[in-house]
Amino acid sequence: MAEEAGLLRPAAGIEPVIEAKGLSQGQIVRKRFLGHSGAITGLVVFAVIFIMAFTSVGYWGIPGWWKYGHEDVSPLVNDGAPTASLWLPAWGEHPFGQDRIGRDLFAMTMRGAQQSITIMVVIGLIAGLIGVVVGALAGYFRGWMEAVLMRLTDVIIIIPALLLAAVMAQMAGRRDSGSWLVAFTSSNGVLALGIFLGLISWVGLARLMRGEFLSLREREFVDAARISGAGNARIIFKHILPNAVGVLIVNITLTMSAAILTETALSYLGVGVKAPDTSLGLLISQNQEAFSTRPWLFWFPGLFIVLICLSINFIGDGLRDAFDPRQKKFNARKVKEPGQSPAAALPVTAFDGTAANNGTGGD
Repeated sequence: MAEEAGLLRPAAGIEPVIEAKGLSQGQIVRKRFLGHSGAITGLVVFAVIFIMAFTSVGYWGIPGWWKYGHEDVSPLVNDGAPTASLWLPAWGEHPFGQDRIGRDLFAMTMRGAQQSITIMVVIGLIAGLIGVVVGALAGYFRGWMEAVLMRLTDVIIIIPALLLAAVMAQMAGRRDSGSWLVAFTSSNGVLALGIFLGLISWVGLARLMRGEFLSLREREFVDAARISGAGNARIIFKHILPNAVGVLIVNITLTMSAAILTETALSYLGVGVKAPDTSLGLLISQNQEAFSTRPWLFWFPGLFIVLICLSINFIGDGLRDAFDPRQKKFNARKVKEPGQSPAAALPVTAFDGTAANNGTGGD
């Protein structure tokens, strides 16, 4: 039966292996990602934070399920201490506590998480798009295009983010100007901050993508695609970019994590998100003096910053392992399991010399 199926007959003493259907690229990516415990943990943590942040206090005029807003003031309960209890499961009136004037810290933390996630996504999208385009064009075409794009990268990389954020904060405070840029910055502070920081955060990714394209453009599969008549766009997006996706994903996730820390630092220095709005960095800045007397005002925003950054990094690590076709992990436990002979886990070899999928994972 094996010969009729186009496979070599197993040698004597080797148990036959039933051939399984080959996995598609999407199935392989999904299986690798779901098998990455750190990525799944990060995805669950980030999903919980995202859902809580954008449903509890509302977003874009849509009311949330939490009864307090981040600007609402109410009488102090329990002297402002958190009413939630880990030992006796209880949520209470103010689970994260209150500040000195009676604002609910849970509502302010959720609003701050909204702002941080928004800035993170905007910076990741803009920096990723510009970095990939600039790095791909410079690394693939070389010549004058590489010289121009790399010199532009050198100019952008010397612009200090703090100086740009200070200029933006000054523009946001000028509400009497007729400039459309000032008007946009004043009415969309968080979005404008994310856009401007994204416009200067792509240089590192561009340099990395240029290096990857310089290496991959000399590979045999690129020469084969060029000989077969493939155009430059197809070679870049269909052949080279999928092989550079590991570097791309890791750098974008690191950029997104750094975006939260950048927003935190800028808000801490007073040139980021400003009152009456709030952010995680602004909460830490406003409550740093209360660290010794009311530590919960400092710890809860800081905890959410750490959780968001770690979860994004873990998700990026899992996506890198899932999408990168060069990631070939070997699991020794799958070679010999209890009750299975070592040879039974070996792939069945077809006549064309390729290994048929025998259900050991497809990767």
